[in-house]
Amino acid sequence: MIIKIKNSHYQVNIDSQGSQMIKIINKDYHFNYLWDGLEWPKHAPILFPAIGRSNNDSYMLNGKKYLMPQHGFAADQEFSIISHTEDRAILELQSNQETKSQYPFNFRLQVIFNLLSSGLSISFIVKNLNQDDMPFSLGSHPAFKVPIANQGRFDNYYVDFVGNKEPLKVYEIIKKPYTYRTGKLESINTEGLHTIKLNHQIFKSGLRIILNHDINEVIVHSLKNKHSISLMVSDFDNVCLWTKEDSNLPFLCIEPFNGLPDIYGNTVDWYKKRR
Repeated sequence: MIIKIKNSHYQVNIDSQGSQMIKIINKDYHFNYLWDGLEWPKHAPILFPAIGRSNNDSYMLNGKKYLMPQHGFAADQEFSIISHTEDRAILELQSNQETKSQYPFNFRLQVIFNLLSSGLSISFIVKNLNQDDMPFSLGSHPAFKVPIANQGRFDNYYVDFVGNKEPLKVYEIIKKPYTYRTGKLESINTEGLHTIKLNHQIFKSGLRIILNHDINEVIVHSLKNKHSISLMVSDFDNVCLWTKEDSNLPFLCIEPFNGLPDIYGNTVDWYKKRR
């Protein structure tokens, strides 16, 4: 089911499957911020309870192996609509027989969308309904049209990491053939201390996962466009930038998340996973 929330400036369309935003419409200037192309047929999936790919598409819990798809299963699950008003919606996923076959925990995941005059607030609440600790990762994977409102080119845009006090570091990525971390950090070319100039070559080897050193805001902007995109990310340990490799497609994913893809190697016990 598609539900809509709106105010005088914005409208957001949300699919109850995956609690995924499919449109963020600027009503004043009549454009959609979110990617809607067929070449990558997603918009803003929620990542839970895994981030990225697990070795052998599986993980361990106390010696028992479980299968886990890339980015977890939340994006493929139907969420219940708990509350829906003109400018606010709450959607919820509860553990069920299907989720327990991959993740043997009782949980409740709520996503709260709240439209403000200045933009959109999204909150996540994860409730552990077990007596034992419940390891999980959580993130968001929104894909934004860049250029914004079809103004300029992809390589006219910059990404600012506001609040960053150290040179940006990214996790080294390898493909075996899928994307994994090596466990090492490496530098990324920046303009100044906290600005990346976009071009598709940056993503030739895949995603760029940036370690959050006091980054509180990520801004995508261009000198050729008065419109910009800003995400507040201080609650997340990492921020990932991605666009489809070798494609030159006009979109950029900005993914705040807590948790990381596996380091390439053996299947990992989530109670012992290294960050």
